[in-house]
Amino acid sequence: MPPRRILIAVGTRPEAVKLAPVIRRLRKEPGRFETIVCATAQHRDMLDQVLALFEIAPDVDLDLMRADQAPNEVASRAFAALDRVLADYPPDWLLVQGDTTTAMCAAVAAFHRRVRVGHVEAGLRTRDLHQPFPEEMNRRVVDLVAHAHFVPTERAAQALRAEGVPEDRIHRTGNTVVDALLQIAEGQGELTPEDLVLVTAHRRESFGAPLAAVVSAVGRLAREFPKFRFIHVVHPNPNVRAALSGYRDLPNVELVEPLDYRSLVSLMRRSRLILTDSGGIQEEAPTFGKPVLVLRRKTERPEGIEAGLARLVGTDEDRIVEEAGRVLRGTSDLARAARVANPYGDGRASERIAAILAELPYEPFEAVSSGTAVVAPG
Repeated sequence: MPPRRILIAVGTRPEAVKLAPVIRRLRKEPGRFETIVCATAQHRDMLDQVLALFEIAPDVDLDLMRADQAPNEVASRAFAALDRVLADYPPDWLLVQGDTTTAMCAAVAAFHRRVRVGHVEAGLRTRDLHQPFPEEMNRRVVDLVAHAHFVPTERAAQALRAEGVPEDRIHRTGNTVVDALLQIAEGQGELTPEDLVLVTAHRRESFGAPLAAVVSAVGRLAREFPKFRFIHVVHPNPNVRAALSGYRDLPNVELVEPLDYRSLVSLMRRSRLILTDSGGIQEEAPTFGKPVLVLRRKTERPEGIEAGLARLVGTDEDRIVEEAGRVLRGTSDLARAARVANPYGDGRASERIAAILAELPYEPFEAVSSGTAVVAPG
């Protein structure tokens, strides 16, 4: 048989992180797969950093990013540009990841051309189209048109079954982010934890008063725990930057520009606690046994919370201060996170996806609830 042509669309840093191990795995078998990477560059600089880190050069670069772009603007450009790519490189499969505008537009464009869609990280749900916004809508649309659903966990598989997805289209692969983290951590060696708290916050539904409450909470924690360094990675969105004036005159709060992915992984590994509204970090932190407070009202990744690795605190200032204070004093049960198994993956997701695309047998991912969770050095 001629090689199967696999077109992979990628637009943002999280997509690149989670698709990079898949791209590298498929490219190991040129006799079986013709792998074409299309970068929409929905997020230009952050995407380029990750692709360079994993030594991936796009075959097609649409360069769609514009300053202060709105979701509808990105979508309108993406639909037209991706349709041309599908016409120029008619694939056997289109692979997309997650819940971005790139993923949604690519999947719908492929559906219009009757191209099979494989959805990496399928089945995540909050059941609220506004939490997170617009990601919940995007991923539901992708799953609606997908032919293969590569789910990270059994809970995601159950969500798809409840929506009527046939069982033979659901594949428990684990999350490819664990594959990516293992590859990066392998080159970093051992890192010693420090008295450091990592903070990231950028969700659209938190703009305004909710984000201001997060900043106020971190400020209170910085005053109560002066020996700890609080590093807030600042998202480039101006709505996020506008909220950070609340950190004035706090010497142990450091604002840093968006980090390249290798540096972010290093920071996670050295932290005692992570405060975040990022979906990706909720999955990444268990790989290193790091407790997480989730700065959201709802999460589509409840497995970490159920396993005792994370706690949903929303943007309530007092609750953030209370829960974080317990972790930093060593009195929280989240401190036991390093002894709980990672429910999101085992580092073999890319291998399983390659087998499925090649129509070969594979062993589904089975999460465990106890044991040695940390699959990379702390």
